[in-house]
Amino acid sequence: MADHPVDEKLPPLKMATTGLQHVAAMYAGVVAPPLIVGAAIGLTATELTFLTGACLFTAGLATFLQTLGIWKIGARLPFVNGVTFAGVAPMTAIVASTEDKSDALPIIFGAVIVAGLLGFFAAPFFSKAIRFFPPVVTGTVITLIGVSLLPVAFGWAQGPSPEADDFGSSTNLGLAAITLVIVLLLRRFTRGFVKQIAVLLGLVAGTLIAIPFGATDFGPVADASIVGFPTPFHFGAPQFQLAAILSMCVVMVVSMTESTADMLALGEIVDRKADEKTIAAGLRADTLGSAISPLFNGFMCSAFAQNIGLVAMTKIRSRYVVAAGGGFLVLMGLCPMAASLIAVVPRPVLGGAGVVLFGSVAASGIQTLVRASLDKDNNVLIVAVSLAVGIIPIAEPEFYHAFPENAKIILDSGISTGCVVAVLLNLVFNHIGGRKRDAEDVTHPMEAGEEISEATRAPATP
Repeated sequence: MADHPVDEKLPPLKMATTGLQHVAAMYAGVVAPPLIVGAAIGLTATELTFLTGACLFTAGLATFLQTLGIWKIGARLPFVNGVTFAGVAPMTAIVASTEDKSDALPIIFGAVIVAGLLGFFAAPFFSKAIRFFPPVVTGTVITLIGVSLLPVAFGWAQGPSPEADDFGSSTNLGLAAITLVIVLLLRRFTRGFVKQIAVLLGLVAGTLIAIPFGATDFGPVADASIVGFPTPFHFGAPQFQLAAILSMCVVMVVSMTESTADMLALGEIVDRKADEKTIAAGLRADTLGSAISPLFNGFMCSAFAQNIGLVAMTKIRSRYVVAAGGGFLVLMGLCPMAASLIAVVPRPVLGGAGVVLFGSVAASGIQTLVRASLDKDNNVLIVAVSLAVGIIPIAEPEFYHAFPENAKIILDSGISTGCVVAVLLNLVFNHIGGRKRDAEDVTHPMEAGEEISEATRAPATP
């Protein structure tokens, strides 16, 4: 019996190039949190490079746990793990409330360790929520994942920094557009292996085209050292403060919610549905990876939704490909010069490729919704309201500005809020109550469905 495509081992060259493509897709997301938190603390350029390398290294270890797995740990799906952006706001809040900034990272690391261990033991209980994720919920959440990521691509397309003079310039947008067109042309007119690595080739081509425009900076390569190891507790032994721990526990709940949604999405895409056992194992990998990460000076780890788009687009479903990507991440953590090569890719070029990647996730969600019986008015309402709530942080980023900071951690994640609303509405409309409303046809979103017979149908006007 042939192996499932998820367990397929590709030839070495194909494994390496497709794995590197995954790294290219998620690199910016991994390095952004340490850069933001490090800048808030006031780290030197050398310390900032060390912190970034540590986060790459721990992202690789977490990806190994998730893809290869040990014991009951790891979903064993093509699932990339890295630093979760959900932790940036609370971590910067911890930095702001710490008088001696040299204590900020040890306090953050202590909080992440505790949150990770608590999440590890809670994983089997959290995974039981799988029965509350029918297609109408999973399709909505998958769509929200893609829609929530698209603004990231649009931000990249404008340039590396909103403060820069050329942010949103025609040059940056042009480079993004050219990269997008190259990826589309490769996907349309090539076959086989070349077609599967179209994103990687598009990034290389876009980077080369950007050189004459001065948008490609090779400085990081020249300044990077060849070898560097993330020495354990480089910034000091972890410290444990209750407020910081509670804050990171909230982030862990958000992270576990998003990871559950991501695993369900990826299970649909690779045709190996994520059941309760798989989700529990995946959450254990997330949380254990997070607990281990501070040992090597890294932050909380979680699933990277952007790589789900890459799996959906390339149709390469092998978890060993993503494990190869994890190997590249570990290598980058041990070799700063290797990490700097990915950093050379201009942000607008990443943005052009991101439109394809993230849009593919949204399209996968729509495909799932097609199977969600949208001819029933209750399901239409579930999708309509959940999407609306999930899009709030995208359409109006300051919508929840008056809420407490801890509440904003959850509310500012459209994926989490949309997921919670979809689950609750599914319970209300499809489970709670004596009679299910599944037989009701759609008439109007605010009215109960009624079958319209030929006898009662209004005659057509001549």
